[in-house]
Amino acid sequence: MPEAAQGTSRKRLFIGLIAGTCVLVCTLLALLWIVPYVGLRNIHPAAPWVLGLLLGALLLLVLWASLGLLFSVILPWHLPLAKRVRGVTVKLLVPMMSLLGRALGFSKEDIHTSFIKVNNELVLRELGRFSASRILLLMPHCLQNSRCEMRLTHDVDNCKRCGKCPITGLLELRDRYGVHLAVATGGTIARRIVVDKRPKVIIAVACYRDLSSGIQDAYPLPVYGVLNDRPFGPCLDTTVALDRLEAALQRFLLA
Repeated sequence: MPEAAQGTSRKRLFIGLIAGTCVLVCTLLALLWIVPYVGLRNIHPAAPWVLGLLLGALLLLVLWASLGLLFSVILPWHLPLAKRVRGVTVKLLVPMMSLLGRALGFSKEDIHTSFIKVNNELVLRELGRFSASRILLLMPHCLQNSRCEMRLTHDVDNCKRCGKCPITGLLELRDRYGVHLAVATGGTIARRIVVDKRPKVIIAVACYRDLSSGIQDAYPLPVYGVLNDRPFGPCLDTTVALDRLEAALQRFLLA
């Protein structure tokens, strides 16, 4: 399937799943009010209405966050305050969307890549450009040749630039544009790198699972995700299309 068609399909999947998740959450919140209604009245005549107001406010928050995201995906404008409540979507609805998608028979890869696709579009639409010192290229350690003995997670400049893995090309990108480049072995090291570098935007390379979770963990810091290629399976001698990475970098970099 052509890449453009895949992108459209992934976006439709994300829209369908997030809309379905929103309906389920809103229905659950409504039931939480309706079911105990009779019992709450016996405690205090106003108790059902107090609970109803609280649940109604939560329902509106979830609905507004979901609609805000859907409008952002479909249309080139945003609902008022939608950006401020997007955390509800990223932290709560996306994990629930993943569960719903699995229950409906979609693969984890399809679900996660649909989220990454939509996230990238929103990041491109909403962010401006930054100086090189505020951009971080965050790479997974599996890009390093598995037979290499150099330790790159603490200092990527330990690389000997032998050309046997993509790290050589990544270092050339870093040197050409002056951005930060780091290699992480997991979420803990990645968070430490982010705290140290204090970027305005992260361009991250990883598999679909790690990218999806990384985007959620980094929120509200924007992350633009680039999927790696896995010719030998996951976590072993993976590669990345440097031209796609450079194109993303040029989009966020001040001229």
